Amino acid sequence: MSIGHTLLGLLERGPRHGYDLKRAYDEHFGHDRPLHYGQVYATLSRLLKHGLIEESGVEQGGGPDRKRYTVTAEGVTDVDKWLGTPEKPELYMQSTLYTKVVIALMSERDAQDVLDTQRHAHLRAMRELTARKRGGDLADQLICDHALFHLEADLRWLELTAARIDELRRQVTP
Repeated sequence: MSIGHTLLGLLERGPRHGYDLKRAYDEHFGHDRPLHYGQVYATLSRLLKHGLIEESGVEQGGGPDRKRYTVTAEGVTDVDKWLGTPEKPELYMQSTLYTKVVIALMSERDAQDVLDTQRHAHLRAMRELTARKRGGDLADQLICDHALFHLEADLRWLELTAARIDELRRQVTP
């Protein structure tokens, strides 16, 4: 995820300072990976340098002064371009799991054990995500669904590979 574009999008709703941006980011997108303050301020510095945001005032409070930032017209254009650009589909053409299966076969280990161990790990992760989804808000439910669909696809691959394991063994062993 582009943190810079996300912060720009959050700034489109109105001027904010770094603390507010971090809080909004974490609330909407940081369930599993909250931003560090250093990331926020480094990103704001970069956006400011590129003319995508500008300082729009300073708030005084109990601690240090807080600079308020606002998105520029160039920043809005940048967000528009980002939103209109499709994400590259993640293709797992050379996965570690496939490599483990082939190495197990080449070394005359039980590749089915590799597949079974992975299947159990996937099912455990799916149970955890399903429990999290039940207790989560809509955003968390959608994030969990995305992860669950990927895990389901992996499980289908595990089953297909298990069904073809003898053929694969013949192809990778002399």
